[in-house]
Amino acid sequence: MPAEKQPEYLIEFIAMGNSVKVSALDPVTGMEVSIVGPASAGRHILTTNAVRKLERQIAKAKMS
Repeated sequence: MPAEKQPEYLIEFIAMGNSVKVSALDPVTGMEVSIVGPASAGRHILTTNAVRKLERQIAKAKMS
């Protein structure tokens, strides 16, 4: 059995001084969320947090 395909999201980083705004967009649903974190956190951590927030929003919308 093939492995389940992971969803693909669009991620955008905007540096604002010592902070970074990270936006995550799901092209299938059109949902977008943003987070702001310290630039020192690193892209992987910021991406993970933005994707988790997006997935929570998608799950919440499916329950409605």
